[in-house]
Amino acid sequence: MNDMHLDEKTLSSEVKYEGKIFTITHDLVELENGSTAVRDVLLHHGGVCVIPITENNEVYMVKQFRYPFRTVTLEVPAGKLEKGEDHSECGRRELLEETGCICSEYIYLGEMYPTPAYNTEITHMYLAKGLEITRQSLDEDEFLDVVTLPLSKAVEMVMSGEIKDGKTQIVILKAARMLGI
Repeated sequence: MNDMHLDEKTLSSEVKYEGKIFTITHDLVELENGSTAVRDVLLHHGGVCVIPITENNEVYMVKQFRYPFRTVTLEVPAGKLEKGEDHSECGRRELLEETGCICSEYIYLGEMYPTPAYNTEITHMYLAKGLEITRQSLDEDEFLDVVTLPLSKAVEMVMSGEIKDGKTQIVILKAARMLGI
């Protein structure tokens, strides 16, 4: 399939904000019809999420306060990639830090674009099985509770809208489909 006619050519790009987690640029682009448009872009190094599933098809999830929404969310363990960091290693690290688990089976479930209209973030998704609980090791500014629930219940919570986090919704449904639940 040839989608080249949908391409937009960058005419200029100006950094408007540079922070610890992301950079924002203000770009001018040429559209396929020759007119121009503005694109504000959030540049992000990406992230990873891991769905840890026990031999009884239970999921370890984390509850944590999410400041932008001023609420506690239920999510799978996840984290931001450092520039140039391997997403597989990041996922294993986040699994250990947030839940205290290591795993003997680690399956890549693909990637997703959380907000492709203005954000370059790619989230890589993994399924962790063969779990062994060791010791949780949270970052000094990280506060969360680990909860366990049946994967089938997590699917119900996605479908009812109780689980609102996008990466968590997708990885739960992918894992459930893979495991035939």
